[in-house]
Amino acid sequence: MNTKKMRQLLQIGPLPPGLQHILQQQYILHPLWQESNRATFLANQAHRFDGAVTMSRHGCSADIFSILNNGVVACFGVGFEGIDLDAARQHNVQVSTTPDVLNNCVADCAFALILATARQIVAADRFVQAGSWHEKSFGLSTQVSGKRLGIVGLGRIGQVIARRATGFDMEVRYHGRHKQEHTNLGFEADLHALAEWADFLVIACRGGEQTRHLISASVLEALGPAGFLINIARGSIVDENALVNAITQGRIGGIGLDVYADEPNVPPALLNNDRVVLLPHIAASTRETRAAMEQLVADNLQSFFTSGKVLTPPS
Repeated sequence: MNTKKMRQLLQIGPLPPGLQHILQQQYILHPLWQESNRATFLANQAHRFDGAVTMSRHGCSADIFSILNNGVVACFGVGFEGIDLDAARQHNVQVSTTPDVLNNCVADCAFALILATARQIVAADRFVQAGSWHEKSFGLSTQVSGKRLGIVGLGRIGQVIARRATGFDMEVRYHGRHKQEHTNLGFEADLHALAEWADFLVIACRGGEQTRHLISASVLEALGPAGFLINIARGSIVDENALVNAITQGRIGGIGLDVYADEPNVPPALLNNDRVVLLPHIAASTRETRAAMEQLVADNLQSFFTSGKVLTPPS
């Protein structure tokens, strides 16, 4: 391919190796994060780039959109709270994300955390690995089947989590901004009431300022000492200080987390606690899902450059 005809993309941050490889075959990538003076660099780049590529964790700010008039920003990830959509509209830049292809893996991870926390799977493994089984019995845990599952955010992923729950004969209710007409699941407009009702409260809503610290000290208090909190959405949704206090004081039964407020930093008080299961933000990190997300980024870029429209804009 003649590189003179290859489109140029601004790469906002590091990408997964597979996506990096795919895009390098089709575009000229410029690594913005390696620029020593970002502001000066961007100030001199008007009309150079045809678009940009990013990840949910990197986001995309107004200063980048300002040099991409009528261009495109393709995001690897479903979250777009770090992308300045107002600036995108102002500069007529289309934005794409990678929804749906990760729903099953994230829902699987949510149930893995439900089972791991309730049945104390990780603690039981440590118990056997340490040779403690020779000295005493492990003790009792909490049954999952037949329990009550509250879902905060019945979006794409929340709906799949709800379907998973049917296999465990769980009663499901959900909380969101409004009641959804497409489901017969019970809607609870009061988050505190949902937390009080639920045995397991799973967070599956969007991040961003609108949901910042939605799971507050009072919500955790309503969940109670027998309740379990599971978060596979965004760390910002939970007040981590309140969460630490609740678990260390025995005011909730257990915690399963894949996301945190300041990744990769995890509150030290959550470590080495048998009632806490911690994952390193891997809910969508399977080979199958990663490949599908990478391909969707490439497909969105191809669609924009051939038809003028991305396939999966934020929604």
